[in-house]
Amino acid sequence: MEFFKIKRDIPFMRYGRVTTTISLVTFILAILALSFKGLNLGLDFTGGIQIEVRYDQPANLETVRKILEDQKLTEFSVQNIGSVKNVLIRLPMKPEINNARLSEMVLAKLKEQDAGVVLRSVEFVGPQVGQELFESGGLALMLVVAGIMAYLAVRFEWRFALAAIIANMHDIVIILGMFAFFQWEFTLPVLAGVLAILGYSVNESVVVFDRVRENFHLMRNTSVPDMIDNAITATMSRTVITHFMTQLMVLAMFFFGGEALHNFALALTIGIVFGIYSSVLVASPILLWLGVSRQDLMVKKESVEIDNLP
Repeated sequence: MEFFKIKRDIPFMRYGRVTTTISLVTFILAILALSFKGLNLGLDFTGGIQIEVRYDQPANLETVRKILEDQKLTEFSVQNIGSVKNVLIRLPMKPEINNARLSEMVLAKLKEQDAGVVLRSVEFVGPQVGQELFESGGLALMLVVAGIMAYLAVRFEWRFALAAIIANMHDIVIILGMFAFFQWEFTLPVLAGVLAILGYSVNESVVVFDRVRENFHLMRNTSVPDMIDNAITATMSRTVITHFMTQLMVLAMFFFGGEALHNFALALTIGIVFGIYSSVLVASPILLWLGVSRQDLMVKKESVEIDNLP
């Protein structure tokens, strides 16, 4: 299925130096944001209090937020959970106030506004648990990267694996850098989104690389840059369809998924945009600069043919 068919190959590799320079500058800015501002870690990582309450009627989340603001509470989150009558309130821990006392104070203020509020549960997440989650998330990220590199090295060749991983890490650092620069809250759902983008972005790279490998076998008298340009151009219609449909779903979560899915969808949106860019304009130029050639992919096949000669 194709929305359009481009008859002439677009010379992407001609602008490889420009696109990779832009990527390098963006990557450095993201690193600087992470270094100087750092991630705004959510309660999943820093520890805090989770209070779940139930109303007799659909809860007014703005009213709940106003009550918390009046109590001089900051960095909280308020969202529906399960239904419009259930509300989950997440608060950071305050050293000057006992956690139990803080939860009682919040419940009392909610009851002043609506006597029908019922406390369903209170959970305390300590900073030690948050640190363990942070370390586990980092370990999961490294294991995913290692697994992707091993898969690409086996399916293609080490140059393809290295190019894809550099492009994928470019996407991840950009996401983290934007969350650091704008100080958007970084929570476990956002971490899940980052891991999802790793898989999503490498899938796009695999599609392009698979076409590049095919061109090495079919386009015998064509230069490597032209073969890569042909591979990218041939997969553009598929790229547009795939990313457009995925982005539609992500935008639905962004606008209608509520606060719980807002930053998750935001991380996916950034990852999808930069995933397209990196797969086409970062991974492919790097593959070219690593010196990939027809011999890298066909040497095994040729050796088998020689061995079978009578």
